Amino acid sequence: MTQIHQTSGRWRLGLALSILTVFLWGILPIALTVTLQVLDVYTLTWFRFFISFVLLAIYLGWRGKLPTLVQLRSTSWKLLVIATIFLAINYILYLQGLALTSPSNAQVIIQLAPLLMGLGGLVIFRERYTLSQWIGVAILIAGFVLFFHDQLFQTFIKVSEYTNLPTTNASIKVSDFLISNNKVNIFNTSKQYLLGSSLIVLAAAAWAVYALAQKQLLQSLSSASIMLIIYGGCTLCFSVLAKPLTIFTLDFFHWAMLVFCGLNTLIAYGAFAEALEHWEASRVSAVLASTPIVTFLSVWIVSVISPNLINPEQTTLIGIFGAFLVVAGSSAIALNKKRN
Repeated sequence: MTQIHQTSGRWRLGLALSILTVFLWGILPIALTVTLQVLDVYTLTWFRFFISFVLLAIYLGWRGKLPTLVQLRSTSWKLLVIATIFLAINYILYLQGLALTSPSNAQVIIQLAPLLMGLGGLVIFRERYTLSQWIGVAILIAGFVLFFHDQLFQTFIKVSEYTNLPTTNASIKVSDFLISNNKVNIFNTSKQYLLGSSLIVLAAAAWAVYALAQKQLLQSLSSASIMLIIYGGCTLCFSVLAKPLTIFTLDFFHWAMLVFCGLNTLIAYGAFAEALEHWEASRVSAVLASTPIVTFLSVWIVSVISPNLINPEQTTLIGIFGAFLVVAGSSAIALNKKRN
C-alpha cells in the first residue's frame, strides 16, 4: 500500500506560507506589466527561468539534493519534455495576454488553470468530485461569465460619451469624424481584449497539462528536482529568442522590477511547496484562490499612488461580483475535496 504524505501539523506556518504565496502571485502581474513597458516578452520570460534555474541549482547543491543519475534514469523523459514545453507555453501566453489586457483580468482568468487541472485529474487519474465540488465548478463558471461580460462591456460603454456631441451645422462633420474614429478605436480595443483573454485561457490550459505531467513525475523525482530540470530546459528554449543585452539598458527602477519578477517565481513556488509540508493541500488551495483579490487591491493602490505607472481597472459591481464568485467557486472545489 502506497504511503500517503502526512503534514507536520504546524498549520500556522502553513497558513503564513500560503499567505506569502498569495501576496507574491497577487502582485506579480503588476510587476510584469511594468517590465513589459521596456522589455519584450521573450527576454523577460528567459530571465525569469534563468534566474530561477541558477538560484535553485545553487540551493539544491548546497543542500546536497541535486538529482542523481539513478533518479534521472528512472524518470520519464517524455513527461519531462511535455512538462517543460507546456510550462514554457504557459509563461509566454500569459505574458502576451497580460500585455493585451490588464493585471486583474489576467489574474481572474488564469484561475481556470486549477479548474482544468482538476478536470484533467478526473480523466487521467480517475479522481472523483463530490456534489459540493461540482456546485463550486458551476459557481466558478458563472463568475467567469459575469466578469468576462463586464470587462467586454467596458470596452463599448465609451461609445455613449461621443454620441452626445453637438451636431450643429458647423460641427456635424467634426462630430461624425470623432464618433467614427472612437468607434474604430473601441472596436480595436474589444478585439484586443478578446485576443488577450483567449491567450490567457490557452495559458491556463497549458499550465494544467504541465501540472498533470509534474504530478506523474513526482513518482521518481522530488518537486524541486523537477522544477530545476524544467527551468533549465525553458531557459534553453527561450535563449534563442531572448535579447539578454537589452537588460543592461534598463534604468534602476525597471531593473529592480525585472529582478523581482525573476525572484518571485522561485520564492512563491518555494513557499507554496513548503506550505504543503505543514498544511492540507485543500486548505492551501483555498487560500491561493484569493489571489485575484490581492491583485485587484494592489492595482487600485498603485493606480492611486502612481497613476502614470499603471492604468486603473474599469470594473463595475457586476465584474467585482463575478470575480468574487470565481474565488468562492475555487475555494469550494478545494475545500470539499473527497478524502480517500
